[in-house]
Amino acid sequence: MKAQYLTPVVTVLKEDGTPDLEGNKRVYDHLIKGGVSGLVIMGSTGEFFSMTMEDQKQLIDLAADYVKGRTRIFIGVSRMIAREAIELANYAYQKGLHEVMVVSPYYFKFTQEGLESFFDLIASNTPADIFLYNFPERTVHDISPELVLRLARKHKNIRGIKDTVTEMSHTSAIIRTVMPEFPDFEVFSGYDDDLVHNVMSGGAGVVGGLSNLIPEKCAEWVKTIENNDVAGMAKMQKYINRAMALYDVASPFIPTVKRAMRIAGLDISDACSAPMLPLNEVQERHLCAVMKSLDLL
Repeated sequence: MKAQYLTPVVTVLKEDGTPDLEGNKRVYDHLIKGGVSGLVIMGSTGEFFSMTMEDQKQLIDLAADYVKGRTRIFIGVSRMIAREAIELANYAYQKGLHEVMVVSPYYFKFTQEGLESFFDLIASNTPADIFLYNFPERTVHDISPELVLRLARKHKNIRGIKDTVTEMSHTSAIIRTVMPEFPDFEVFSGYDDDLVHNVMSGGAGVVGGLSNLIPEKCAEWVKTIENNDVAGMAKMQKYINRAMALYDVASPFIPTVKRAMRIAGLDISDACSAPMLPLNEVQERHLCAVMKSLDLL
């Protein structure tokens, strides 16, 4: 049985909020060496929402020059303006990065018809392989399984979805609705602890933020699934279940994982884009306690 554990990569930033290219190279090396299945660059954990088009193109250039050919790469091309998402998707495609991820537009709660028209516009104007990104907690609306099926029927380049929901029943409904007709459609969960449930349901795996910190553990979990090692799967499930406490240190999660990576010894800045704040003393103690419980200190 095949499983994938993709990393929604943190973006290392300089103090002025622009990408630190050397720092990002160190993160990419850390993750590839750790054995993750691939990288999602400029997803939510990568702070796409606070980047200029120029910042995003700079990271696309870096991925093309430094990562391409070393592991699977998804490029987040999410923009509220559809023509900008198209521009970024085509820019990535021209650089040889053919898989892109697009979050649904946010701020207003759009109808399914409105979301369909947004993705229609993007898919019709790029040759890139598109992976939808459903994150109702952030976008205030949901991409329904029925909408996913309609989009897959209309656009051969819509190839999968990241479904970031706490209810695995929603993700399994997408699998049941879409995959009988499109067996190669890839359905990823957005929370680390859903890996086994996702794969056992017929999905492709997870795009999970914990893998920024513990890529070796995440890669080990994938191997237990591919080797049908039930005892190993259960052991890793319990470990990841405990590691999910990292998400509770602070909200958003991004300052926590950057700080944890730095504490664990990775030479990167833990600066985040405004208005995200660094951890305070209480949160830092909480983080260190969780890391110690996971044998990371």
